[in-house]
Amino acid sequence: MAFDIPSFHRRAVETRSDEHVDDMRSLLVDTLEDAGEYPEIDDLGNVVVSRGDEDGTHILLNTHIDTVPPHLPYERRTEPPGPDETIDGTGGDGDGDIVCGRGACDAKGPLAALLDAFLTVTPDDGRVTLAISTDEETTQTGGAHLADTIDADGYIVGEPTGLDVCTAARGQFEGTVTIHGESAHAADPGSGHNAIRAAAPILQAMESYEEKKGPGEHETLGYPILTPSMVEGGEATNQVPAECTITFDRRSVPPETSESFCADLQAHLEQWLPESMGLTVDLIRPDTPFPEAFATDTDAELVRTLQEASGGGVRQFGAATEASYFANNGPTVVFGPGDLSDETGAVAHSKREYVRLSEVRTAARAVRETVERLV
Repeated sequence: MAFDIPSFHRRAVETRSDEHVDDMRSLLVDTLEDAGEYPEIDDLGNVVVSRGDEDGTHILLNTHIDTVPPHLPYERRTEPPGPDETIDGTGGDGDGDIVCGRGACDAKGPLAALLDAFLTVTPDDGRVTLAISTDEETTQTGGAHLADTIDADGYIVGEPTGLDVCTAARGQFEGTVTIHGESAHAADPGSGHNAIRAAAPILQAMESYEEKKGPGEHETLGYPILTPSMVEGGEATNQVPAECTITFDRRSVPPETSESFCADLQAHLEQWLPESMGLTVDLIRPDTPFPEAFATDTDAELVRTLQEASGGGVRQFGAATEASYFANNGPTVVFGPGDLSDETGAVAHSKREYVRLSEVRTAARAVRETVERLV
């Protein structure tokens, strides 16, 4: 049975995967089996299937089947949604080029393109593997597991890039700065050490971190970004707070890692803290992986081949991605139909998510031609 991009993409967008991926994984497995392939589900629920010979060049195609909430129904129309529109399933069901709905571009459009390329390519001297992860939008344990268990010579990770070939991305991790003081009665504040009051100089110190201690500007990704995002502290209105926690988001650039950053930030912030107080910097979810920053050589054969096939540009990707896990193993690019945002505003993860079917088809052709040339 021939694979039909619009039909599969519609079923994929209609299949909810914002709370769990069981139904979406079943759709993917059934589609592969209907095409005569025999996918496996690994210990973390990823779907893995290969074609070709063990010898020769090995190219891995990866994207994810989970989406962010809330679910948005499928619509097909001729124009993208406007800035104030929310996809509700009543916007059209015709034959326009625009498909709207949750996951339309992130990442069921890229999934349809990679699946089409996988099913239509015939490796002559090598192997192609389709490896689809299940928790990219949350803990990313699936992508990290795939990188640990499958070796390849090149990796194409499907995300909405507007058909550009993205060779680098900032890392992304989250953490907390916890200031430790000493509680006391608010009527006698001098007998304690107010952790909330100490937060002011610590926030200032976070602003100066890049200049004093950070890794500096990366030639492709620019400067890293440190954003304090939440402040919490205190237990009662009449009590000097003994603890204050500042939550932060970090967008890193090479060579910085999540581990090295926490140690460096703590050493920097401690200089701004009163001697009577303590401070710790910790990662949120330390037992699950974080996407680190990565940069692939733009002269790599994979980059040049995919760029020639797609006709897109070569640039960095604007969000953190599971591509970072594969980049430790070999040349890795992020590529696919759709956009994170357009001239109107946010697209991926937004209430107006959409993709152009013509871009999905172009992405499928470009990946197929790239794999054919490499394997």
